[in-house]
Formats: sequence, structure tokens, C-alpha cells
Amino acid sequence: MRSSPETMQADRPGPQGSAGEVFRAFLKLGLTSFGGPIAHLGYFRDELVVRRKWIDEAGYADLVALCQFLPGPASSQVGFALGLLRGGPLGAAAAWAAFTLPSALLLVLFAFSATAFDGHLGTGLIHGLKVVAVAVVAQAVWGMAKSLTPDRERASIALVAVLIVVFAAGSFGQIAAIVIGGLAGLILCRDAAAPVAGHLAFAVPKRIGVISLALFFLLLVLLPLAAGTAQGVALFDAFYRAGSLVFGGGHVVLPLLQAEVVPPGWVSDDSFLAGYGATQAVPGPLFTFSAYLGAVMGPEPNGLAGAAIALVAIFLPGFLLLIGALPFWDAFRSRPVTQAAMRGANAAVVGILGAALYNPVWTSAVLDPYDFALALSGFILLTVWKMPPWVVVLLLAAGGVGLAL
Repeated sequence: MRSSPETMQADRPGPQGSAGEVFRAFLKLGLTSFGGPIAHLGYFRDELVVRRKWIDEAGYADLVALCQFLPGPASSQVGFALGLLRGGPLGAAAAWAAFTLPSALLLVLFAFSATAFDGHLGTGLIHGLKVVAVAVVAQAVWGMAKSLTPDRERASIALVAVLIVVFAAGSFGQIAAIVIGGLAGLILCRDAAAPVAGHLAFAVPKRIGVISLALFFLLLVLLPLAAGTAQGVALFDAFYRAGSLVFGGGHVVLPLLQAEVVPPGWVSDDSFLAGYGATQAVPGPLFTFSAYLGAVMGPEPNGLAGAAIALVAIFLPGFLLLIGALPFWDAFRSRPVTQAAMRGANAAVVGILGAALYNPVWTSAVLDPYDFALALSGFILLTVWKMPPWVVVLLLAAGGVGLAL
């Protein structure tokens, strides 16, 4: 066990600070953290590890490794865990609320005002946001492919995942691709085992961990059975299931949510992609896209009630898994079988996101050579010039307006 004071915080029972302190720290991050999950982890390190010293570098690295291993929004899970470490359960809730609500409220406001966009100006703006989605998803596929499919075995798993989701459309195909990817990883990815260093210890009893894991699986099984009883339950089920299957970062939620809300006619393709483009312009987690979708739903509950249901439902499974994993992570992560299965599942995620890049993102946004040029410009600005996503959103939205006029 490490003996530094910061690391020992994770081993002591009880909070080390107040929920108010946690809320203030994360509100600052929620208002300023642009750039997606990887950038968020950098902001967290600067503010909470370097400046506030809530945890040491080794402990933070351990925590990031755990959250990247689990399904769910990795940066929000890290923030939730840091809030739990600093302020107990109330601190965890405060961290989530402060980091999430600023962007969620902005996206709900966009959802309410989107219907006011008519004429050439509004049409061009919405189309420009759809083209932004092409550039952003292409950047995500490019970056994830380089890190998660660096060899022939994992590239082949990604290709098989593409074929599965093409021939078995919808959430069933995506679930099957992830499961098959994990099984393939057990066979093909055992040689890539990485050494495990350090350890992570939180004051979460094993009993609480088991209850959280049981609740996660219980909801995953029972919600689909109850979805036919009310539209609100169906809405919660759709977003809970999507949040349960997101491996590899926030962008992966795009195809999962599209499969849940577009085919049944809850949200149109155009509204879906316009909202996803707008999500790139706000700080905070990409999962707040769910608040926009809940607000623009065709059937009720929608508006503020739909946004609240969708927002809670998509974050809940990741947090249940995190609480369930904390007491067991040290022993679990060192097993070669676990590492191999996760490599295969992550490679499958690349294939799923690659398929989504074509349909619905590309097919809905790139309608002529001008759209292609605009999308390619956004991709180059993101990957080569390293421009912040919100700047690229503004530039491509303006480009969409210019093309419309």
C-alpha cells in the first residue's frame, strides 16, 4: 500500500471534504472543459491532482484505467469517483451534477429553439451542424482505430463488427458485435497483455459493490420487459441500455442512441444529427446529448421531463458499474483473460463507430461535393490543426449557412 498522504485518502473511511467544495470545483470544470473525454481527463488532472491534490498521480492513473475499462462515460465516471473520494456519496452526486448540468441545459435550450430555425438561414445552420458530426465522428474513428486496432487481429475484429452491424441493423447487431468481439479477443488478443502497476483502494464495502452490480443487471433485464407499460419506461429503458454498452468513449454512444430513437420514429435523422453537431460546441460530457434527445422526442414524455429521464438513464449504468467494480478492481484487472476480452470488445467498438460514420452520419449530411469539402475541412482542422471542437462547430455551421445562401 502506498504511503503518501494523497493516496491514503482513498483508503480512509468517510469523506475528506464537503459536497459544496466538490460542487464548486466541478462546476468550474463543467463550464470550461471543452474537447471530449480525453481532454476532460487532462482538465481533471490539472485541477484536482496537481492544484488541489485530492489524489496522487499514481492513484489518478489507476482510477482512469478502471473507468476506461468499464462501459460508460469514462470522464464522468472519473469525476464521480473523485467526488466520492473527496466528499462521500453526496460529493459524488455533486460532482456529476456540476460537471453535467451546464452542457445539458444548453442542449435543452437548443432543442427548444431548434424549431425556430426556418428559411435558408435555419436550414443552412442545421445542415452545417450535421456536417460537423461527419468531421467529429471521422476524427473519433481515426483516433480510436490507431490505438485500439494496431494489429491484424484487432483490425479483423473491427471489420467483422462492421459486417455484423450492417447485416443485423439496430441495437441487437451492436450488442452481438461487442459480445463476439470480446469472445474473439479471448482467442486472438492474449499475447498483448500489459503489466499492471500500483493499486486503487476506495472505502466502498464489497457488499455495496455486489448490490450495485446486481441492480445494474436487474435493470438491464427487467426494463425491456416493462417497456411496453408506459412511454416513460420505454424511454428510460432505451437510454439505460445505450449507457450500458458504451465502450471506448462518448462518441460511441452515437450509433447506440441512433438505433434506439430513430427507427421507432421518436426523433428524426435530421434532428438527431443536428443535436449531435451542437453537442460538440458545448463543454462537459458528450453524454449530455441524451438531454437534447429527451427534449425533442415526438411522443411524451418530452421537453424537460424527457430530458431529465434520458439524462439520468444514460449515466446510471456506468455509475452502478463503477461502484460495483471499485472493491474488486485490483484483483480483476490483473487477469490476462480480462485484458484479452476487453481488447477484443474495444476493437469491435471501432467497427461499430466506423459503420455509423457511413450510416446515418455520412448519408444524411454529405449530399453533394460542397458538403464533402466542408466535412473534409472540418476533419483536417480537428486532426491536423488540432483546433478545439467548438471552433470547428462554429466554422462549419457558418459554412453550412453560406452554402444555403
